[in-house]
Amino acid sequence: MTEPSTMVRTQPHDWYTEITLAVPRRRNALSLAMIEALARALEEVAASDAAGVLLTGEGPVFSSGHDFADMAGRSYADMRRLLRTCADMMTLVQQIPQVVLARVQGPALAAGCQLVASCDLAVAVDSATFSVPGGKAGWFCHTPMVAVGRQLPPKRALEMALTGDPVDASTAASWGLINRAVAAPHLDEACLDLLGRATRGSRLSKGLGKQTYYAQVGLEQRQAYDVAIEAMAASSQTADGQESMNSFIERRGATYTDR
Repeated sequence: MTEPSTMVRTQPHDWYTEITLAVPRRRNALSLAMIEALARALEEVAASDAAGVLLTGEGPVFSSGHDFADMAGRSYADMRRLLRTCADMMTLVQQIPQVVLARVQGPALAAGCQLVASCDLAVAVDSATFSVPGGKAGWFCHTPMVAVGRQLPPKRALEMALTGDPVDASTAASWGLINRAVAAPHLDEACLDLLGRATRGSRLSKGLGKQTYYAQVGLEQRQAYDVAIEAMAASSQTADGQESMNSFIERRGATYTDR
């Protein structure tokens, strides 16, 4: 059994942190221990000065999803706990202030596809595939479809869910599941380019903006505006909010302090 501390590898860089699912012999399957280790890594990054997160997998598979060897024979109560822990981790990806970009170097299946869908941004190698295969087996991918279904139009989401068939990276990009598909030699360049552009400016403003987006996006329009108005009015009072306005008025470059 792989130790939880070695299941997820964290590597800080100058302005972002790379988090790697690091159990390639298990196809980076999301066992309970792996889920908990990933949640701890995300919490550590959330408390750091990193502007972004690059989330990837070691080996040929991004993640094969839940680890059935860790699930078979568990009680109803144990399964609820495992699935709740996983859902909380997926939600944490969207709650931390850093921009999280999935670097998808290989297939993403079931909860692995859920993880990609939960990230703010995603870039995949053009040979990657995305699937929620429960639809062609005996255990439907109910929880993965919460995240996947929020990224895709209903007909596309249901095609993936009901057939269980994989879609290639180009199709995933055209459907909106990922931002783009690129050739393998350009994967790192494309990931860092997008993450760099998505993290420029005030880190405080960016974090508030990301969190507000997820808070309002599923609401009725009036409620969504209520959430967004409060967030925008409050952020106008920050030092960076004022600097953004004043630098524009004074036609000079802005200096942000993340306050």
